Amino acid sequence: MSKLPPSFYTRPDSVTIARELLGKHFYSSFDGVLTGGMIVETEAYSGENDAACHAHLGRRTKRTQIMYETGGISYVYLIYGIYSLFNIVTNTAGTADAVLIRAIEPTEGLPEMQLRRGLTKIEPRLTAGPGLVTQAMGISTVHNGVSLFGNEIWLEDRGDSFSDEEIIAGPRVGVAYAGADALLPWRFSVKGSKWVSKAKPKY
Repeated sequence: MSKLPPSFYTRPDSVTIARELLGKHFYSSFDGVLTGGMIVETEAYSGENDAACHAHLGRRTKRTQIMYETGGISYVYLIYGIYSLFNIVTNTAGTADAVLIRAIEPTEGLPEMQLRRGLTKIEPRLTAGPGLVTQAMGISTVHNGVSLFGNEIWLEDRGDSFSDEEIIAGPRVGVAYAGADALLPWRFSVKGSKWVSKAKPKY
């Protein structure tokens, strides 16, 4: 199986990329330990014109600067002082689009992921949420800006895909401050998957 190529990430439409990431496989390998699984939930963010995006109206800060790089690197930031959220920078240099990975169906390194999450059994709480995925996979803010073409964090196409009928498109989570943009159907999830997060959008 091969890693997703740069051309997958540098396309101009983060919404299309977010939808097509469902079924792709997301991996991390630290100290020889491989963990990961199939992506079942994502959210798209579209740069300057998206009020929910950190780079809305061209905002450039120490945190958002990484979003203006060429697609195919990680954008990892901390929320609530606890959770690291893993985003993929998309589009070409100078724009600031990204896709948040919200949930995966775990397939590799489950014992290690359980250990990292402090769980005694395999259950949705393992990886059904953006902060849970990163914790289970050992990803933190130290991995901000990591290339997705190296050997630490990468994505693969292993032949899994979903039809439009198998995908739910709805509003993103936790972006009520974005006004009308909070209602955009830019959160994609696999219908019926127990690994999709339980978070509900608020308007």
